[in-house]
Amino acid sequence: MRLALCNEVLAPMVFAQQCEMAAALGYQGLEIAPFTLADDPASITAAQRAEVRRASQDAGIQVSSLHWLLRTPDGLSITTADAAVRNRTLDVMHRQIDLCADLGGSVLVHGSPGQRRLPDHDADTARQRGIDAFAAVAQHAADAGVLYCIEPLAPPQNNFIQTMAQAVDIIHTIGHPALRTMLDCYGASHAESEPIAQLIDRWLPTGMLAHVQVNDTNLQGPGQGTLRFADILRALLRHGYDGWIAVEPFEYMPDGPGCAARAIGYLRGVLDTLQTPPDATAAC
Repeated sequence: MRLALCNEVLAPMVFAQQCEMAAALGYQGLEIAPFTLADDPASITAAQRAEVRRASQDAGIQVSSLHWLLRTPDGLSITTADAAVRNRTLDVMHRQIDLCADLGGSVLVHGSPGQRRLPDHDADTARQRGIDAFAAVAQHAADAGVLYCIEPLAPPQNNFIQTMAQAVDIIHTIGHPALRTMLDCYGASHAESEPIAQLIDRWLPTGMLAHVQVNDTNLQGPGQGTLRFADILRALLRHGYDGWIAVEPFEYMPDGPGCAARAIGYLRGVLDTLQTPPDATAAC
């Protein structure tokens, strides 16, 4: 398992400084929110993409993934009845697949609840438009060598795809191997009916679970709330998970750098304890 930090935690540092700090704290990757690179991520030139990749390489850190894909530009939606808006949104999705591949990432996390919200009227048709959008980008993701993960998000902010089972149903309906789902601990703790460790036991062996984001029930970093991350990490270890674990707090306590430092210290401590052989523990 490799630990990444969602880069908006270190805003407003410039990207090279984000890389240097994340690496100094012990993270192996950065999960990038494209809006932190440009107001319109589609406008990022080839030279700018090369500079982002070079900055991460110089710091000895990898761009692991992209998330928060549709926050900018304004007015995007995969469920709208407005064909022009929907086509513009699909264009952004395709461009961000290319951005992820160009930066050396392997996973895109499609959350963006405001840009997939179902209307109160004609929700079934809007839901199908959303499913069609995921289907439309699947082959491009495969061609680019990345996975496109449909993120379950909790209510009330989101009313379309709230659980991993709902995401998997859509993935099976589309039937493309480049589409997967992922686990967000905050979202799962508020939307799922079973503990997160049991969700891992259910979905990781199926191959559907391809990415993990860790945060606590209070929106802060792992270890700053009530979630039992030892159970979560133990379940990931039990099934041999070798993907990215991205630290994604929404409230930074005491601040972004402090939250990032505390999170990796906590996670490394738990992982070290779980991976210490029982006889070594007894000897101590």
